[in-house]
Amino acid sequence: MIPAVSFMTSMILACLVTGLTLAYGVLISPPTAVLGLPLMALFFSGIFLVQWLGFGVAWTLKTERYYDLTGSLTYLVVVMLAWRLGQPTSWGANLLLVAVVVWATRLGSFLFLRVIEVGEDQRFRHIKESAPRFLMAWTLQGTWVAITVSAVLVALLPAKSAPAEPHGVFATSVFALGFILAIAGLSLEIAADQQKARFRKNPENKGRFIHTGLWSRSRHPNYFGEILFWLGLAVASTPTMSGMQYAAWLSPLFVYFLLTRLSGIPTLAKRGQKLWGDDPAFQAYLATTPRLLPRLTKPNSSNP
Repeated sequence: MIPAVSFMTSMILACLVTGLTLAYGVLISPPTAVLGLPLMALFFSGIFLVQWLGFGVAWTLKTERYYDLTGSLTYLVVVMLAWRLGQPTSWGANLLLVAVVVWATRLGSFLFLRVIEVGEDQRFRHIKESAPRFLMAWTLQGTWVAITVSAVLVALLPAKSAPAEPHGVFATSVFALGFILAIAGLSLEIAADQQKARFRKNPENKGRFIHTGLWSRSRHPNYFGEILFWLGLAVASTPTMSGMQYAAWLSPLFVYFLLTRLSGIPTLAKRGQKLWGDDPAFQAYLATTPRLLPRLTKPNSSNP
């Protein structure tokens, strides 16, 4: 949640967040420049511009329905453009492109359709009534996109001089390990989201919490899958990094922090306590089920 702040404070915070993200882009940018400007910083600037345009439309229409969809479309445009400017003939670059395209398309459509079905995104019930807070939310989405995709952009964007063998930089065991982790994470995230969607569609489960399938092994298996996905892509991108570009490992660290400390698990934990805090079965579920890392052993059948 974004706390209520004054207009001036919101503007200062938005500028600070944007400035720090752009500075990070300069730090990890490849030697290639356009009009004398670091290429990565230009990509990040474009990401923020798209979010601010999205805010303008959303504020005019007084809706948050296109928030997540805009973020996902930004991922798609950014990675496709980076791939086109970089090594479109490299199978490694193609695999990274496909992975992000599949992730963004799946997540964006899933969240958009969920908002359409429910009628609103409860996160924005009060935020969208305040222009400064709403703008800050869109600015933070720009930071989310930029930092999260940064490791992949390092791998896709062209260096000053392309390698003699376009596949060599990706033909490593490190790339293979990372890509396997990414696919495993994506598969886990999709499976967990589908299980929860089916659970919610069952009228018998109205007002109940999910504790079956993957959700019996972790309270947030979808978040673990997403963290694993971006960790895998960072590992796969590592062979292309050099110098300060290793700072792009901020990508999976940022995703972990975002989902476990800022907006993911903490928000859902508060909501869960509000809905089922007095339910002994829910408290037993919290006590016996790992918060994030799924357990490999079969859950005790006596658990809820």
